[in-house]
Amino acid sequence: MKATMQLRLIRACAATAGLLFVILIGAAAQARPPEGDFADLAEQLLPSVVNISTTQTLQNRGLPDGMPQFPPGSPFEEFFKDFFERQQRGEGNRPPRQVSSLGSGFIVDPRGYVVTNNHVIAEADQVRVILHDNTELEAKIVGRDPEVDIAVLKVEPKNGEFRAIKWGDSDKLRVGEWTLAIGNPFGLGGTVTAGIISARGRDINAGRYDDFLQTDASINKGNSGGPLFNRNGEVIGINTAIFSQSGGSIGIGFAVPANLARPVVQQLIEFGRTRRGWLGVQIQSVTEEMVEALGLDKARGALVAKVVPGGPAEKAGIESGDVIVSLDGKPVATTNALTRAVAETPVGRTVNVEVMRKGKKRTVKATLGELETAMASAKEEGKNGNANRPKAGRNETELADLGLRVSPLTKELRQQHNIKDDVKGVVVTDVDPEGPAAKRDVRVGDVIIEVAQSEVRTPDDVTEMLKALKDAKRKVALLQIQRGGEPRFVPVPLKS
Repeated sequence: MKATMQLRLIRACAATAGLLFVILIGAAAQARPPEGDFADLAEQLLPSVVNISTTQTLQNRGLPDGMPQFPPGSPFEEFFKDFFERQQRGEGNRPPRQVSSLGSGFIVDPRGYVVTNNHVIAEADQVRVILHDNTELEAKIVGRDPEVDIAVLKVEPKNGEFRAIKWGDSDKLRVGEWTLAIGNPFGLGGTVTAGIISARGRDINAGRYDDFLQTDASINKGNSGGPLFNRNGEVIGINTAIFSQSGGSIGIGFAVPANLARPVVQQLIEFGRTRRGWLGVQIQSVTEEMVEALGLDKARGALVAKVVPGGPAEKAGIESGDVIVSLDGKPVATTNALTRAVAETPVGRTVNVEVMRKGKKRTVKATLGELETAMASAKEEGKNGNANRPKAGRNETELADLGLRVSPLTKELRQQHNIKDDVKGVVVTDVDPEGPAAKRDVRVGDVIIEVAQSEVRTPDDVTEMLKALKDAKRKVALLQIQRGGEPRFVPVPLKS
């Protein structure tokens, strides 16, 4: 049963409100445990699971300058006036205070490397790791990755090496397999709970790499960063969040899969930061309305809306309008799947990229760059704006089939809509609020650069393409528009 609810996604150290779409699986409640119990496995694993204690100093800075405005004579006026005067005299100032929070983690290297969630140690001034025997050790933050919510800590062993946990293969997990969660719920420490894998591939809107495992093993505040084990005692997930109305466990917990977490952990240990693969494309989902126009058999793959100049994709010959359906021999079903696959591929590796271009399959080779380097370069470029744009004259062509008007790209229109000189196409000058284009969020100032994957340079080009589509009895015109320098494909139904 599919339900839409406004509940709370609880990260173990802090609660965050959000909208989630969750398929509730009730079969787990009736599942029977396997033969025997988990006692031997728990005894073996407990020494490798740790508690994380953090301390953060909060400054009591008082209220900002300036008193709120109230109607003359309001009883609040005198109250706030007196309060602000006391603040200025220093009577309301208090010394900084420290707050503590708790989480979980596990040892992945005998040298003392510990994995936890990034949100467990975010903003912390001090981090301590508490071992199973209650030994407390100061921890150094080696590296953090907010994207996947993972952090790596380092502690120094006092007597020999630590007992490390082995990673498992989360891709081999099946719904219904038994799992074991160990962590520090509510600060109780060393707590073991069991359950099954309820679902895989969950997107809970936590980030662009969402691919969570869902489990009904009891997970509560303080479990974040702790391991989720299979029956072989291998880590197949990192417990990260729960889905709850009350803040306590209701049997819907989420864990970052081991196969997504492991390369991130290795990069943080080796480099102190992540080094993700980068293809150099902006992508969007393929909808059912686009299938016919793109020459596909069904809605699949990732549609390339833009190819970054000088990036790996451009060098490989990938073009805007291509649909990426396979990367390095693995099918690409969705945009999220491509994003994760590229990110998990080592920087510098050459991969085969299979694309559909105007209904024909092609395979190109692309050597991946580094995402972090590309993002840093993009930030430095900045954006140019023009606040004083002159009004343009109107030389419009009515496109009744789309419910909009377009004009050639004149110098005045480029200035008015901040369109760069190298952009070619026609500019949208008016949109019928009741027309099909408006319902697809086409706006005044958008530049139509392609219709049905054919370049357009003049309003006549657009008119001819629309006529050809109607003659072919097509129901949708696939437009490529550019807005604010960013292109995207928009399927607009044609008026019958």
